[in-house]
Amino acid sequence: MTRPDPLARLNLDDHELVSRRSFFAIGTDDLERLAALRPFAEQHTDAIIDAFYEMLLAHPETRKFFPDETSVRRVKRVQRDYFLGLFGGVCDRAYAENRARVGATHEHIAMAPKWYLGAYRRYLELLHERLYAHFADPAEANLAYQSAQKLVFFDMSIAIDTYISANIDAIRRHQAAIRELSTPVIRVHDRVLLLPLVGTVDSGRAHQIMETVLTRVTDEQAKVIILDIAGVPVVDTKVAQHLLQTTAAVKLVGARTILTGISAQVARTIVQLGVDISAMDTVSRLQDGIELALAHVGKAITAKGA
Repeated sequence: MTRPDPLARLNLDDHELVSRRSFFAIGTDDLERLAALRPFAEQHTDAIIDAFYEMLLAHPETRKFFPDETSVRRVKRVQRDYFLGLFGGVCDRAYAENRARVGATHEHIAMAPKWYLGAYRRYLELLHERLYAHFADPAEANLAYQSAQKLVFFDMSIAIDTYISANIDAIRRHQAAIRELSTPVIRVHDRVLLLPLVGTVDSGRAHQIMETVLTRVTDEQAKVIILDIAGVPVVDTKVAQHLLQTTAAVKLVGARTILTGISAQVARTIVQLGVDISAMDTVSRLQDGIELALAHVGKAITAKGA
């Protein structure tokens, strides 16, 4: 399965990038100052990256992300490109896309934000040390560090947004899977569907049931949908009304509903509540409901050998 493009997922269009740059106070002067420091970056990049990974490899929780020397060498090459990118003098859409992919990569390997943010603390610490050693004038060093810090925090904001967006996607996928498992529509025969309901039916789930049933009935061009409520612990007025609404909706798309799994207790409850369910066919056993549904489509269950 193809992973979503991180930039598209974050919707970082040109307007959003201008807004972020303004919020982080990244001006043209900052980018020009960093571009002028490119020779400094090229001179110190290896030392900074070595010290950076020394910290990551020393901590047991972050060491596990780098299982062997090959992976360490690979990430160091990637990190070198990232570090030099801070001194490219640009902060445009291509730059943001690169930073979004950095965040997506960290999320993909399941590096928690706490380690990601902690690593950036060390990054800034190392950069601070080198810059203040590089400049004779502390004021110049301070300006350079402030420009770099702005861009680093800009990068972090994009990466964290990528984490959040990926987590939202994962939650949505899990919710969709749960919804699908809670409303498993089964194809019993050509144009005959079965939905066994298990558990409590509240308003939210009732809406989901109706949507699922209507979608499957339409897609399958079904003539009959069997709703089996044997696994529903409580059938009250609300549940009965939800079933009636689903029946009415199914009828509008040219199908009929058969309600099965009605116990004696449920039957008494429905009568006592005064709910009229005469709009749907009702039988006690699922087997009887299947036979009735097949009869509606001109089929019948025959005994083996008959």
